[in-house]
Amino acid sequence: MAFSYVICNNGGGGGIVVKILLLVFLFELIEGASTPAVEVLGNISKVEDAVYFHIYYGQTFRVIKNAIDANSYLLIQSDSRMAGRTKYCTSRIKSFLIPLSNYSVDTQFFPVSFFELLGSLQSMKGMTSDSVASQCVIKLYEAGEIQVIDKSDPQQFSQFGAHFISDIDQPQACNFASFVPFSEDTPLQRAEWIKYLGIFANLEDRANWVYNAVKANYICLSNASSSRTSFRPNVAWMEYSNGIWLFTKETYKLKYVEDAGGENIDKSINKITYNVSDPDELEAFHAILCTVEVIIDETYTSDPAAYNLSNFLQNVKVEDHSCFGFLSNNSLWRYDKRIQNSTALDWYNGAVSQPQLVLADLIEALFPTGNYTTTYFRNIAKNEGVIAIGPEMCDRNVSLAMEPTILPCA
Repeated sequence: MAFSYVICNNGGGGGIVVKILLLVFLFELIEGASTPAVEVLGNISKVEDAVYFHIYYGQTFRVIKNAIDANSYLLIQSDSRMAGRTKYCTSRIKSFLIPLSNYSVDTQFFPVSFFELLGSLQSMKGMTSDSVASQCVIKLYEAGEIQVIDKSDPQQFSQFGAHFISDIDQPQACNFASFVPFSEDTPLQRAEWIKYLGIFANLEDRANWVYNAVKANYICLSNASSSRTSFRPNVAWMEYSNGIWLFTKETYKLKYVEDAGGENIDKSINKITYNVSDPDELEAFHAILCTVEVIIDETYTSDPAAYNLSNFLQNVKVEDHSCFGFLSNNSLWRYDKRIQNSTALDWYNGAVSQPQLVLADLIEALFPTGNYTTTYFRNIAKNEGVIAIGPEMCDRNVSLAMEPTILPCA
């Protein structure tokens, strides 16, 4: 008789996962009398840094517990006897057959670069928009390999083994699976979600290798930058909307600055919004800006290519530049350097799966050498423009996995 075993990674999965494991265990126990055991070998993933998903392994199944949407995903090996007999579709449990032979993606803020790094891009057969910050996805779409799905017609999603989403508030069918690395608080936690997708494709080994390479490079770059100098430039992430400037305080952004060797302005102020129409608030706002060496302007614009230094100065109501170090040092940045169709920023795609590139960009912004070309950040103080992503830029074999960019680190 073949008995199942369970490997639990990153505890705290909750009672619903225990029920799934017990049910599957009983199934395998019954079937084990006549079915050879399918052993779980070295192709497993362990969650090391991410907080919001957990993984559990059995002989012929995996369970992912998603702590954001409170769903548990039972992933059953398609060649197992359980595959034809077990099906879940409830408000808490869904089952999928793996490896997925075809899947679709809600492309709104969805980092498809994870699929590229895994080497599973050719199984992507549908997406909800042709606005996606990936040259190879666009190339496949224009070649007819990927279709655009009408989101208003839920029946169109039924043809796919899974439909991946980031917006968990939308109505979900049985084959919807949420993927929410943006919920994590640090760059590396977000990058580790490659392991989440790797399980759907039986590509845990590849996911482990990519994450380990990215993590090692990120840590090396951070350590090298921190030991380079005792001076820590003051950095502000800020955005403008309807007459109000806001110092943004998203945790992962602050972490990037710290790891690059900078100091976050948010630690030294207790007011984060300033109405530039109020003379007193404007004066206080300008006083703070006089202490800043580097600014990252996150102001939304429908036309990033047209947004430049003049737009920033107009919004900030600055006439005399002499006080502002970030202007005299030409250190005013935006993260919209790579963009497709004027709407899809690679900041929400490649920058999520490869945070070491973002960190290297910030290190150059904080400690400029002039020898490094940034990937995601452009310096509008130097009139640097955007790069329009197009299918002609896809110069690799899309049937193979994209390799992560590992930067020199001393």
